[in-house]
Amino acid sequence: MTRGSSTARAAGIVTLVVAGLLGSAYVLGRSLVPDQTPRQSTGVTTSADGPHYADQPGLGEPGGAPSASANAAETGPAEAGQDGSGRNAGDDNLFGAHATTGTPRLALTFDDGPDPRYTPQVLDLLREYDVRATFCVVGENAQNHPELVQSIVDAGHTLCNHSWHHDVGLGARSADAIRSDLLRTNAAIRAAVPNAPIVWYRQPGGAWTYPVVSVAQQLGMTPLHWSVDPSDWELPGANKITATVLSQAEPGSVVLLHDAGGDRQGTVEALRRILPDLTARFELEALSTDPT
Repeated sequence: MTRGSSTARAAGIVTLVVAGLLGSAYVLGRSLVPDQTPRQSTGVTTSADGPHYADQPGLGEPGGAPSASANAAETGPAEAGQDGSGRNAGDDNLFGAHATTGTPRLALTFDDGPDPRYTPQVLDLLREYDVRATFCVVGENAQNHPELVQSIVDAGHTLCNHSWHHDVGLGARSADAIRSDLLRTNAAIRAAVPNAPIVWYRQPGGAWTYPVVSVAQQLGMTPLHWSVDPSDWELPGANKITATVLSQAEPGSVVLLHDAGGDRQGTVEALRRILPDLTARFELEALSTDPT
């Protein structure tokens, strides 16, 4: 073998060794870099109008209810899910939550507000038809828009606690955590309207558990469910929302609608069509502010 060929062979071996070392260093470096995979969304986005809650149940059981094995660490601050969950008044897992008015009167309820874009439109329509309703407000939204909470009360509507941050998994937490959340929400409401009674509580997602019902009652609030759900949080359009409400409404119905938590213009338009029919067929009421 010539000296030149020996030199070339040696150079080739050195090149292979260097390439191998560089490859090993790259693999080692990648293993030391933190995982950059985006985290799964919590189901809440923000905009100039406030939080937008994800439009699907999110915790395993119908309506986003946490499973029996779920705990607070596993579920986290579960905002994924809207109140339109497919649960109805016939379910056995309402733990005594009221799903009807208990009278021949019908109640319209609006969840997730207040919202500066949609709540004023809803209030204007209710005023036009001289209807009183019940607004289940989220604590953070009440804190951010106290003037809208005041407008709701000034118009003669009833307030309902709907948790601080639309926490579908709240019922899976400890009694102390539930109590803290509900009290924080009540405090935000009363900061806007100090003397307004708050005697109703609606669990986000309809994910009722014995602890959340028990704590609400201990705080003087009656758990409130619903009997008519047009799933307006799924954005089905005004036609479908209108058809569902008008076909399912009956004496004593509690109708679930939303004035916040996403794009609610379809709900507003449906309300414009619903009110003339409902007021012709039923007496509509705001739920009582007397403890029940």
